[in-house]
Amino acid sequence: MSEAARADEPSQLEQMDHASSLAGPTEEPPDGGYGWVCVVAVFLINAHTWGLNSSYGVFLAYYLKHNIFPGATHLEYALLGGSSISQALIVSPLATTVIRLYGTQAALRIGIVLETIALVGASFAQRYIFLLLTQGLCFGWGMGFLFVGSVGIVPQWFRKRRSVANGIVTGGSGIGGLVYSLVSNAVIQRYGLAWTFRILAVVQFFVNVVCATLLRDRNRQIGVTNRAFDYRLFRRPELLLFSLPDYAASIGLTAQRGSVVGALLNLAQGLGRPLVGYFSDAAGRITTAGNMTLFTGLLCFVFWIPANTYASLTSFALLVGLVCGTFWTSVAPVGAEVVGLVELPSLLSITWVVLVLPTTFAEAIALELRQSTGHIYRHVQLFTGSMYLAAAICIWLLRAWKNREMARAAAETETPVQLQMQVEVEVEVEVQVPAAEFDVVATPEPVVGAPSRSHPLSR
Repeated sequence: MSEAARADEPSQLEQMDHASSLAGPTEEPPDGGYGWVCVVAVFLINAHTWGLNSSYGVFLAYYLKHNIFPGATHLEYALLGGSSISQALIVSPLATTVIRLYGTQAALRIGIVLETIALVGASFAQRYIFLLLTQGLCFGWGMGFLFVGSVGIVPQWFRKRRSVANGIVTGGSGIGGLVYSLVSNAVIQRYGLAWTFRILAVVQFFVNVVCATLLRDRNRQIGVTNRAFDYRLFRRPELLLFSLPDYAASIGLTAQRGSVVGALLNLAQGLGRPLVGYFSDAAGRITTAGNMTLFTGLLCFVFWIPANTYASLTSFALLVGLVCGTFWTSVAPVGAEVVGLVELPSLLSITWVVLVLPTTFAEAIALELRQSTGHIYRHVQLFTGSMYLAAAICIWLLRAWKNREMARAAAETETPVQLQMQVEVEVEVEVQVPAAEFDVVATPEPVVGAPSRSHPLSR
């Protein structure tokens, strides 16, 4: 086995959990059982939070085409799309605190109520500021409470299959984005914008209530700390999001084809994340995360830049969709290997806070990097690919750190054993050497013709 695979192979997970966690007994993850019920529940929660949020492109196209909110600029709409994600992340310390004080179910229920209020409130919005407060801020808070309350549960139920299980649940956002992107457009055309928000509110409410009721955490068995912000934990990569439907329009494709490209991207993410999880468990979690992030960056340079037709763009969407969600698939399993299950919620809380600024301004940055003539997305493509490559370098540095930590832990574990073996060998030599010398010196030479000890007459 190569050093890269040994650096983060799943069989070393217990050593890293023990070395990185605070003192205290923990139970072995059952690696299945009721954990699969939790996998399905979190999958559906992701579909009705992140997946629902992924359909924002459909609402954005409707806002721009019908001028629903006069005076709102493209930049303001871009900030609206990023605000829901950033608010979901910035609220994570508060959600972590709620889990520590009142339990996981309390955080999940708060998230359901906030998300329902956001969608119902957006249905009555007449001005952009009210839409920002509802579809942007309030929906993001609800999504954040549901996300923080559910993201750490599945890793608690698995060890060897941790990445596969996490890949399945994160695939819910891709499948949800695919379904909601297609359904939302059809509902808007049939019932209008206001009733679309209300229908979505009812659907997500009932699904999330059922899923939250089914979820069971193992915080007590593991001894999870749930610190809102533990300053000792800082080690993570980050990604930059981009908008393929808008790029499709920039190369002359119709809005319908642009929406198909976006739907294919979501579909590929839904299929690709479980595959990334499978290969993470098989080949090593940190290694797989680094390789997939590098591959995504290369795809941006090799496939996205020259993509100027519908066929080439759909090919890029399918390829990049398989791997661009690696961060969300691997963040919890890799975090568990770096700091252990006990400190995982604190690490995730810090991760979400650090991601607030990138997610808030990602769309706005892409909008400002666009050129007015020529290849208007060229600077966006170069910037996005470069960010993925930089993230891959960060992951490789993390792998090098873990190599050193595991080598140090192995040396500390093996040294006492080696010393004990050396002492036993020395004692054995001291006892055996005089006996050997005595046999050589005291044993007389055999006399010719005398009966040997083995002869019958000598007995």
